[in-house]
Amino acid sequence: MSGSESTAPLRVVIIGSGFAGVGLAIRLKQAGIEDFLLLEKAAEVGGTWRDNDYPGAACDVPSHLYSFSFAPKADWSRKYAPQAEIQQYLLDCVERYALRRHIACNREVVAARFDAPAALWRIKLANGEELSAQVLVSACGQLNRPAYPPLAGIEHFAGEAFHSARWRHDLDLSGKRVAVIGTGASAIQFVPQIQPKVANLQLFQRSPAYVLPKPDRAYRRWEVALKRRWPWLQRIDRGLKYLQHELRALAFINFPGLMGLFRSGFIRHLADHIADPELRTRLEPDYPMGCKRILISNDYYPALAQANVQVVSEAIREVNAGGIVTADGHQHACDVLIFATGFAASEFLAPMQITGLDGVELNQRWKEGAEAYKGISVSGFPNLFLLYGPNTNLGHSSIIYMLESQFRYVLSCIETLRERALRYLDVKPQAQLRFNRQVQTAVQRTIWAQGCDSWYRNDSGKHTNNWPGYTFSYRHITRAPELADYECTR
Repeated sequence: MSGSESTAPLRVVIIGSGFAGVGLAIRLKQAGIEDFLLLEKAAEVGGTWRDNDYPGAACDVPSHLYSFSFAPKADWSRKYAPQAEIQQYLLDCVERYALRRHIACNREVVAARFDAPAALWRIKLANGEELSAQVLVSACGQLNRPAYPPLAGIEHFAGEAFHSARWRHDLDLSGKRVAVIGTGASAIQFVPQIQPKVANLQLFQRSPAYVLPKPDRAYRRWEVALKRRWPWLQRIDRGLKYLQHELRALAFINFPGLMGLFRSGFIRHLADHIADPELRTRLEPDYPMGCKRILISNDYYPALAQANVQVVSEAIREVNAGGIVTADGHQHACDVLIFATGFAASEFLAPMQITGLDGVELNQRWKEGAEAYKGISVSGFPNLFLLYGPNTNLGHSSIIYMLESQFRYVLSCIETLRERALRYLDVKPQAQLRFNRQVQTAVQRTIWAQGCDSWYRNDSGKHTNNWPGYTFSYRHITRAPELADYECTR
């Protein structure tokens, strides 16, 4: 590929090579579609599991549920897989399904424009290359761009500062004074790992999280052997775990009052590990359980109880050369600053510029908050399909199940284009509006609307991330494209 467009148009171009991109690529191959390319801005595939390689990184969904149903792995080492093993699983999938020749790494997409007369997406890469494709699929997900808080004076900090998703493995934290900003899913995993090494650890929390025990352990040799010998045992295990997680959705979606049962488990877990009543009070959230992501860990609270750890609840006023100044005027000296502040989750395809019909830009269309029909199609952007798009995140189960529903749907759309000799499919604005009204109405009865700020909603309060229903109901509505909801242009 040269600086100008030199290749024939592809049938499908996929942006991103995490679970979404790799999974769809496998499904395309299995459907006999070879004319596709997967573009990855980094040097290797893996998405969030390549980027988040901080100490202690692991999944909070059981391994057998957090892997493709069509590419099972019998020999997971633990009930909840660590990051390196999940990343290796994705690399193994690439080899197993001969995807390497379909993947172009170090290819960052900066813009894509729909060329209506040609019915093609014109894709522009950061290195000047241009590609064309009939179908463009975004598999960038919701958790790929680290979010940094706007801290006054951060440029004056004399020490090292980095985000947990860009972990500095070259930096030895032994004997250092470390400040961690944020108490979300990554902090609760790396804080216990670095606490024994550092001289002092100050954890700056804006609001505490609900943390429950993690029912994790290593798989025994005989368990792995049985699953290898009889794969149906793993399918049963996966099915049971799926049902167990889906039952939790009752509390998230229909009966928020049921969260009281989980809350008593949290209070017990906190009391078991934090003896200091003042610290216990500081670690108890003041919002309903489930309103923000519930976290699981066995070593987070024991780490916070250690003498070299302080939990700081005062707001940060500014950063100076020597550390952090809180609202009460107190100077917190530190050598290293680690941001555990999550991701720009509601800015779905940013910073790419995606331009649809009549020159409409996707970020402009979404300025009030991202939305898509079934989380997959956006009106005015023909033959563009989103994986893990708006309102398809989960609070209770495995995103892989949602992705597999979307693979089938997108594949059906791609096949429909060929079978009906269509130039493009564009979801009707009224179909998108109707679907999103239903989603926004449904979300109001869920636990996520019970009065807290979280990354599940954008700045204007619109719920752009979570699916306010059961995963099987999502699978039902994505079983096949309802072509009446699309403009089918011949």
